[in-house]
Amino acid sequence: MINVTIDKYSGFCFGVVYAIEMAESILKKEGSLYCLGDIVHNNKEVERLNQLGLKVIDHSYLKKIRDCKVLIRAHGEPPSTYDLALKNNIQLIDASCPVVLKLQSQIKDGYEEIKEIDGQIVIFGKEGHAEVVGLIGQTNNDAIIVACVDDLDKIDFNKSIYIYSQTTKSPDAYKTVTLEIKKRIEESGNKSSLKYIVNDTLCRQVSGREPQLINFSQKNDVVIFVSGQKSSNGKMLYKSCKEVNPRSYFISDLSDLCKSWFVNISSVGICGATSTPRWLMESVRDEINKIT
Repeated sequence: MINVTIDKYSGFCFGVVYAIEMAESILKKEGSLYCLGDIVHNNKEVERLNQLGLKVIDHSYLKKIRDCKVLIRAHGEPPSTYDLALKNNIQLIDASCPVVLKLQSQIKDGYEEIKEIDGQIVIFGKEGHAEVVGLIGQTNNDAIIVACVDDLDKIDFNKSIYIYSQTTKSPDAYKTVTLEIKKRIEESGNKSSLKYIVNDTLCRQVSGREPQLINFSQKNDVVIFVSGQKSSNGKMLYKSCKEVNPRSYFISDLSDLCKSWFVNISSVGICGATSTPRWLMESVRDEINKIT
């Protein structure tokens, strides 16, 4: 018999839990609620909440509505969203993650400081990601976004730099980028005259999951990583699993499971992203037990 276990650390982070609980509370009382963007990057959870009355809208739709309630998800929003809501009498139910709100405040203060010396705000993150959109909004969209070392050519190494990271990025990847920036500043010969500040803005609850998942993946013959296709955090964590256990498989739905993955093995570990609901991982466990 195959031993199937679910990683106890996997599942929603506290920011996502807070947003979903807030949405469920309002839906229970009022039956419907707008949400600006997917409340979480997991289609199955979005579908579940949609059935309860949560309607996902985008920013273009937000411009057309008035006199209603709109939920802001954990990723946060730029100042322009709050300005529009005030103008159109929209009550914002702000479920922004406290970690993200703190980062937004840090970037806003950093931007005010560094523009006095003609410097640059650099954000390590995924361009277009909801959290990053909210972050660059704190700089009047004047920040430089880098996703990897290849993007560093966007930076002027003759100017001061304050760098921040999207909260859900890999600590190792952030370290690689910040060290490369330091190296290029030194090579430019401007080290003594420039300010280079690396801000530690990663979410510890999220970044701590990477070593935990590596350990979990090494203990199991097969790893089933459950995540939505849109989840940046999911892609990052799955990569870590795959590197230490080649028999790691990424799925978003029960139909993605393949019976051949479970031949001649004794253990299966199920884990997921910070956007993966516990109930979905439990459903995967039950389905594996059924087909094996």
